[in-house]
Amino acid sequence: MHQLRVALRENGFLRSRLEELLRARYGPKAARIDPNQLEIPFVELVGIMVEERKDDLHPTAREAPDDETAERPRRKRGAHGRKPLPKDIPRVRVELHPQELTCTSCRRDMQRIGEEVTEELDWRPASLFVTEHVRPKYACKHCQEGVAIAELPPRAIEKGRPGPGLLAQVLVSKYADHLPLHRQEGIFARHGIELSRSTMCDWVRDSAGLFWPIVKEVKQSVLESAVIHVDDTGVLCQENSKSQRKRSAHLWAWIGDRGEVVFDFTLTKEEHEPKRFLGDWRGYLQCDAGSSYHAIFASPKVVEVGCWAHARRGFLDALPSDTGRASRLLGLVQALYAVEKSAKAAGLDPPARHELRQRDSKPMLERIREEVERAGREVLPKSALGEAIGYVNNQWRALNRFVEDGRLSIDNNAAERALRTVAVGRSNWLFTGSPDGGKRAATIYSLIGTCKLLGIEPFAYLRDVLERIPTHPASRIVELTPRGWMAAHPAS
Repeated sequence: MHQLRVALRENGFLRSRLEELLRARYGPKAARIDPNQLEIPFVELVGIMVEERKDDLHPTAREAPDDETAERPRRKRGAHGRKPLPKDIPRVRVELHPQELTCTSCRRDMQRIGEEVTEELDWRPASLFVTEHVRPKYACKHCQEGVAIAELPPRAIEKGRPGPGLLAQVLVSKYADHLPLHRQEGIFARHGIELSRSTMCDWVRDSAGLFWPIVKEVKQSVLESAVIHVDDTGVLCQENSKSQRKRSAHLWAWIGDRGEVVFDFTLTKEEHEPKRFLGDWRGYLQCDAGSSYHAIFASPKVVEVGCWAHARRGFLDALPSDTGRASRLLGLVQALYAVEKSAKAAGLDPPARHELRQRDSKPMLERIREEVERAGREVLPKSALGEAIGYVNNQWRALNRFVEDGRLSIDNNAAERALRTVAVGRSNWLFTGSPDGGKRAATIYSLIGTCKLLGIEPFAYLRDVLERIPTHPASRIVELTPRGWMAAHPAS
């Protein structure tokens, strides 16, 4: 009988692992769940709780102006209708006149009384152009000694042929649109321009060298934040440009509370890497439960903040094998996110968000604790739900941290979103050509990632910076950071 129980236990464990692998290989990537999957009595309970709290928002939310709290009308999913085309797009006017302009009744000439405009969105391929810097030469006809000629204006790449717009296009295409240099080589060839990937690789190298002082300034701004989000993703790295051997490396995304991100490239994931980046920084660090951060949290200067998205992911993985218990825990986590959604919709400031969490989220956390303890006594530690419960137990203090300060987030999704561009690009460029190439990629990713967070069009920013940086004073380098540049170009 004992052997049968052991065999059934192993069979259940293997089945859960098989379902997890099949879902990862063939299932949907989104972590959404159908509300119908949750147990109906619990869903009704959560609905009642949310409904009771709906009209009991913090006074700060009620006193906010109507234009701040009113939600924008959203189009219904699947609804028909066209959005108007932006007014700043150039228009080409084509007038279509009737062939006959004589009145069919009285035979007199018709007069124009108005017009009807039908818009058609069209595309013209990107165009290359050559800027000719013409420098007339002057000489004295009498003594015939000495020739006067103007100096060439400073350029981003000295003695190079690319203009700032071309450099910006290559960088944005590679690091924002995920087009490797060999694909760009083919695109330029279709336009009749032969640009080898090795030449463009040199341009990327030189541009990253110019951008490095700006990224150091952005890093300084990130380290002035009270709250930092961090996550990492693996990339392959060639040992050098002549070797075909590749090794694993890592790109880290560090996001401050001013909407800036700095990427850091490392060859290892050891504890000294994040410690090296942070230095003497103190504040709240939000991350996953990776072992790389243990040395940082050993110091009282840095406070760990957990990620409920990671905890929820474990319950979601356990849903097929243990539907009842996993659905109850998922429903409770969903209620935590419902509180965050209401706070965001009401536009609460950090003190008001803290008060709302103390009132609504803290009791929900106590119920999650009770449910986790109850389920932990009933499931196997190596099962999918057992491992999810183990993660929550080990991270319980960090997972509760977000209710202590309204500036903190419930999860670390901000860092994961920043790394998404690396994950998409990685499937195109496959690996970095060398450790130095990884550091250059981190430099350019930092500026383009910060532009995305701040809502800046990256091509416009990079083109302007590449044009100005050769003559820009080093003492005013903060003006060239995305945040400083946006302050000087509010229309961008």
